[in-house]
Amino acid sequence: MSAEQRENLEAILRQSAFPADIDLDEQRRLLRELLSAQPLPADVTVTASTLGGVPTAEVTVDGIEPRHTVLYFHGGVYVMGDAFTAADLASQVARRTGAKAVSVDYRLAPEHPYPAAVDDALAAYEGLLQSGTAASDIVFAGESAGGGLAVATLVNARDHGLPLPAAAYVMSPYVDLTLAGATMETKGAVDPLMSRQGFLAQIANYTSGQDAAFGLISPIFADLSGLPPLVIQVGTHEVLLDDAIRLAGAAAAADVEVALDVTPAVTHVFQAYHAILDEAVVALDRAGQRLSAHLAGAKRVTAHAK
Repeated sequence: MSAEQRENLEAILRQSAFPADIDLDEQRRLLRELLSAQPLPADVTVTASTLGGVPTAEVTVDGIEPRHTVLYFHGGVYVMGDAFTAADLASQVARRTGAKAVSVDYRLAPEHPYPAAVDDALAAYEGLLQSGTAASDIVFAGESAGGGLAVATLVNARDHGLPLPAAAYVMSPYVDLTLAGATMETKGAVDPLMSRQGFLAQIANYTSGQDAAFGLISPIFADLSGLPPLVIQVGTHEVLLDDAIRLAGAAAAADVEVALDVTPAVTHVFQAYHAILDEAVVALDRAGQRLSAHLAGAKRVTAHAK
């Protein structure tokens, strides 16, 4: 792995980091600009669609006859981002799992605070099941807040008695909106993108008076028993490092199968920089292998049950 690649990426990210004092509309505009500057691979097609009444972006890769579906949740601390700007990362997961991806365009705060995102995520999953896709052919994936939403949706689906997907893959998951993780402080200097102050500025927009420690807001505090296998990836140069480590510990304590990958000296959602960072490709490949194994295992279990 190249130290030069990591250093170049960090320099780019520090240069493109948003000033802390700009308003949300401007942050949303800058994020769209930043993400749309990275062209989609030529073999990826994105189509607007809906699932369970929720807008989605359906992401397909040429040459892949999809046997599975990745239900994808984008990041953006619940206040920015959208299903379409997440299409590249969603396509990378789909490519490695012989799947199509469906990226969920859940409603954003502050216009639509909690539980809007949680409701939309569950409605999209229910819609996918009702369309005839078997739970054993589905995996969840998401980055940052989308990783937290993926875990919350597993909990929510379990509590609603729905069959659960084969596995979930979360990158740099944001699962504790109380910001109790020690790395919120200890990794502040090496994280070029995220900070405690940045999170604090947006939490009230999402929670809107609800307790940030509630399990569907901060799934680190939820009962995680009965969830499918989790694949968790995080870098050591990010303030959310502890969120990932504590999520893995909480899931393991609840007898959930967990694979935790901690990659040294890379930053928040480093997988998004697969075009310029070897570590990103390795992490995505490893996640793809694990998800494929879980999909194959779920298929065998379902066939045996019949």
